[in-house]
Amino acid sequence: MPRTPAALPGSALRRPLCSGRADRPPMARQELQIALCVPLGGTAGIWGPSAMASAKLAVAELNREAGIGGRSCRLLTINAADDSPDIEATLIELVQAGDIDAIIGMHTSAVRQRIQRAVGGQIPFIYTPLYEGGESTPGVFAIGETTARQLQPAIHWLGQRKRPRRWFAIGNDYVWPHVSHRMARGYIQEAGAELVGEMYVPFGTADYTQALDALRMNRADAVLLSLVGQDAVEFNRAFGAAGLSRTMLRLSCAIGENELLGIGGDNAEELYVACGYFATLDTEANLAFKERYRAHFGERAPTLNTFGQSTYEGMHFLAALLDREQGQRAYHERLGSAPLRYRSVRNAAYEGDGITRTPIYLARAEGNAFRVITQF
Repeated sequence: MPRTPAALPGSALRRPLCSGRADRPPMARQELQIALCVPLGGTAGIWGPSAMASAKLAVAELNREAGIGGRSCRLLTINAADDSPDIEATLIELVQAGDIDAIIGMHTSAVRQRIQRAVGGQIPFIYTPLYEGGESTPGVFAIGETTARQLQPAIHWLGQRKRPRRWFAIGNDYVWPHVSHRMARGYIQEAGAELVGEMYVPFGTADYTQALDALRMNRADAVLLSLVGQDAVEFNRAFGAAGLSRTMLRLSCAIGENELLGIGGDNAEELYVACGYFATLDTEANLAFKERYRAHFGERAPTLNTFGQSTYEGMHFLAALLDREQGQRAYHERLGSAPLRYRSVRNAAYEGDGITRTPIYLARAEGNAFRVITQF
């Protein structure tokens, strides 16, 4: 069998489909090959380096032991940026050729839906980052935090202590922000406040003048941010430069350490983030993970954050799943129906039937780092 290249930038793979190879016995290779789908550019490209590093660390750990099901594993990196046009064609070709055995996906929900339409249910697909919730496609395992677990307690906590009354929501124009804001409206009402406006912008938006004007016009005192990657950086820089943090707090579920460094401490006053992982978590599991991470990659390792770290857990989740299933290609109702123990830096627990429980932390930006202030 021809060797598949270790990095596939979306449009790089152009071989004709070979339907005759699709019916060969699954997992016939000695080496387990896993497609790592992460954004290598675009708005979410800021997540890529740490996501690749964290997945590589997990692979190194697994290969030092028994691999997965007694077989070593290898990553094939595929560009899963929102503007990458060839994700579906690349994955269809790899799956039909039998060249990959599973997918680890760390990208937006918009890309997740594209992948599901292309190859959903054909091989295990572990989707690792935070998302809107509700994923139930057979063979797809969304193990990240969900909007309900993040937003409801965070909005209530801020409502009790900061007492905002007028929230405004701004996000990128795709499924996660739309669903999250719809759910947030109810949480905000429960906290005794109101959602006075919403705005959605395309990926890659750089000018937020209209958004800042809308915040002022609606007299907002709290902003729910569902912007991702570089868009979150650009908005918060503009927000800080406009001096709006003196009268408005900000809450996000999707700003990590990379974005915070880009935003800058001077622009991060009264910025709160609710998610399942921060590099500053003072837990035994995280301290041990950071020690292994730095030992493997050195002091110049990519900055740890919730998005990148999630691929580490995704690899260990996949290993536990396939070890239990003995590597069988049983992608029906039984796969993932039972609880599963796997190595988790976040102390997450998979309860079976697609339900993962992850502790949620609320942190406040202090300079260029996050300080965790409570756990939900």
